[in-house]
Amino acid sequence: MTEEEKNMTERAKEYDASQIQVLEGLEAVRKRPGMYIGSTSAQGLHHLVWEIVDNAIDEALAGFCTVISVVIEADGSITVVDNGRGIPVDIQKKTGRPAVETVFTVLHAGGKFGGGGYKVSGGLHGVGSSVVNALSQILEVKVYKEGKVYYQEYNQGAVVADLKIIGETTEHGTEVHFVPDPEIFTETVEFEFDKLATRIRELAFLNRGLRITIEDKREEHPVKKEYHYEGGIKSYVQHLNANKTVLFDEPIYTEGEQQEISVEVAIQYTDGYHTNVLSFANNIHTYEGGTHEFGFKTALTRVINDYARKQKIMKENEENLSGEDVREGITAVISIKHPDPQFEGQTKTKLGNSEVRTVTDRLFSEAFNKFLLENPAVAKKVVEKGILAAKARLAAKRAREVTRRKGVLEISNLPGKLADCSSRIPDNCELFIVEGDSAGGSAKQGRSREFQAILPIRGKILNVEKASMDKILANEEIRSLFTAMGTGFGAEFDVAKARYHKLVIMTDADVDGAHIRTLLLTLFYRYMRPVVEAGYVYIAQPPLYGVKQGKNITYIQPGKDADERLAQTIKDLPASPKPNVQRYKGLGEMDDHQLWETTMDPEKRLMSRVSVDDAIEADQIFEMLMGDKVEPRRNFIEENAHYVKNLDI
Repeated sequence: MTEEEKNMTERAKEYDASQIQVLEGLEAVRKRPGMYIGSTSAQGLHHLVWEIVDNAIDEALAGFCTVISVVIEADGSITVVDNGRGIPVDIQKKTGRPAVETVFTVLHAGGKFGGGGYKVSGGLHGVGSSVVNALSQILEVKVYKEGKVYYQEYNQGAVVADLKIIGETTEHGTEVHFVPDPEIFTETVEFEFDKLATRIRELAFLNRGLRITIEDKREEHPVKKEYHYEGGIKSYVQHLNANKTVLFDEPIYTEGEQQEISVEVAIQYTDGYHTNVLSFANNIHTYEGGTHEFGFKTALTRVINDYARKQKIMKENEENLSGEDVREGITAVISIKHPDPQFEGQTKTKLGNSEVRTVTDRLFSEAFNKFLLENPAVAKKVVEKGILAAKARLAAKRAREVTRRKGVLEISNLPGKLADCSSRIPDNCELFIVEGDSAGGSAKQGRSREFQAILPIRGKILNVEKASMDKILANEEIRSLFTAMGTGFGAEFDVAKARYHKLVIMTDADVDGAHIRTLLLTLFYRYMRPVVEAGYVYIAQPPLYGVKQGKNITYIQPGKDADERLAQTIKDLPASPKPNVQRYKGLGEMDDHQLWETTMDPEKRLMSRVSVDDAIEADQIFEMLMGDKVEPRRNFIEENAHYVKNLDI
């Protein structure tokens, strides 16, 4: 037996019952918080709020709550108040303790496990309140019930004192106040108002008639927003299309219930080329879709094709419109409520209940078919848009076939202007998209040829927000980029084929450079979004200034306080020789050595990773900045002009 095998045998003997830890109560949550809230980063921190808000939403779904209030207190803690029934305060038989204490101190305790507490619930696992308690430095709960105010306090999940009555009231509901534990959330305990407000607005849209407020008391002048939509998801669609030109004013809306599954669908077509389908199950955003989304898409395609045939808008010898054709330009919100939703997929955000597909298909197809028959003018616009989309799809297919025959889109025929790297391991490889041949030349000279590839682009690429796929494919710069990445595009896009796992936009620090960067980001978001979601897209941060004194150069990186840092740097330098300040407006102003040292060297460079924290908001911003409508863009400029100090025209 080798020495290594002997050591393994010894270690195996040591692994006995004494090494099995049994974590009592909420110790397990504090030991492994990531298992319960995903992470202890900012995302996990905000998840605490949703666990408490979801409980209030469940009261609303049950028909007992009409108002929810979320407050970020002056000290950064959170208070959530609802006017529901109030958590029960009587003794829970199994634990012998008040039910409210059980809810906050025992995992998987709640009214969501078939005991008749809730018919439909968003918080599925009954761990919400207890997990928030475990991960909070302090948590206080007040229950307004039966004329009395009940109060209990906890410290890191442990009960401080028994439940007690602290007053009388005519109100009913629950108030939860918690302070996140900095021992757990070591990265940050700062809540982002905008992040909370965006989700709260979404919940208000999804729960018609519910009034939700959010207030931030940390500022000198507290900020408060109130969300209340009697139109529900119909209002949501109108909100999503606020900056778009719509084909008809009122969104098509349908709701119904079968097999205890309630289904709501709202749709509206725009004159754009992008599909925006959002689906929800019990208020949970099903990013990966699922059976409800599949049922909707199937019904939409079938009903439009049947209507077009019956009305003779399409000829007998013409092919049916595809799902892709009929969904071009659509904005749709699908919201279902299910007593027992089953989630699957990589992030558990895909609905798996097979019966939902049939119910959604049946309810939506009946209502949509009726709408088309009653509104022939609108129906004709919808069908004609699908026919135009089909023509563009076929033109794009022909363009693809032509470019393939010419070998333009084959990896073996990479673009001539691409200076590729020698490594073939995507994890190690970086592709710099550089503005202009001059900067491209410096970048090619200064790079590390082993893992850095350079693709110069000339001028401004096509604005894909306003273009169909056949026009996009006709653009040489975009084609070069698709080819260099190796991912394909459109329906054939495959992020697993990406040849580089860092895609770096490197443009000049001026208005034109910012515009090119925005055009590229629009392309990535609309047609290469999985690359953005995978975290492959970065923006290079070349220095704004170089302060040269003798042979030494100090570089000033971009940022809000760049001018202040420049002034301080000059102040700290000796008076002689006189320092010379250079403002780098273009990458071409740096030689290859400077470009490597400041912008490309992994040891010294500064880069920003592009992420899509809120895809809905990102979608609206791209539409506003890059779409056809001028008014929303003008309003945006007027509202934000005061942030611009130095305008480069």
